[in-house]
Amino acid sequence: MALVILTGASGSGKTTIAETIERQRAGQVRVLRFDTIGVPSPEERIAGWGHLEGGWQRAKTVEWLANIAKARGPLPVLFEGQMRIAYIQEGLATAGIEAARIILVHCDDAARMHRLCHERKQPELANPDMMNWSRYLRREAEAGGFEILDTSGISTDQSVDYVCERLGVGRSVP
Repeated sequence: MALVILTGASGSGKTTIAETIERQRAGQVRVLRFDTIGVPSPEERIAGWGHLEGGWQRAKTVEWLANIAKARGPLPVLFEGQMRIAYIQEGLATAGIEAARIILVHCDDAARMHRLCHERKQPELANPDMMNWSRYLRREAEAGGFEILDTSGISTDQSVDYVCERLGVGRSVP
């Protein structure tokens, strides 16, 4: 069955897409969200993985994909989270998953700022670090030739339709 992995920086729309598909396609798609494991504090990440950036995210991405490989059933799987594409590729290889579609969910800085400040009420995330992280992920996706779903000027329904088609479940249902 299909495995689609959505990654992207905060405010790109990946969680909204995943939650909408989970609600609209209950019983037709298995939706998994990286953040359900919880994110440890910076101190815990340093203590457990040696440094603040990368180590924890890499280890957990590889672990998630190993668990997905073990538990794959007949339903298509949608997995979303903020993960470097390099870590996703490593996890897929380690888990022996040969067929997966990686999609970067992206938006421009203005859309991200609006979503984080006004829709999500998390203005602390609308900072230069998040904008740089978004640009980094975009460069990584472009360099690897991965799909980029730019949600800046399209509706949630259009984004959901795009992902549903890649999952093989057709268009979304209202």
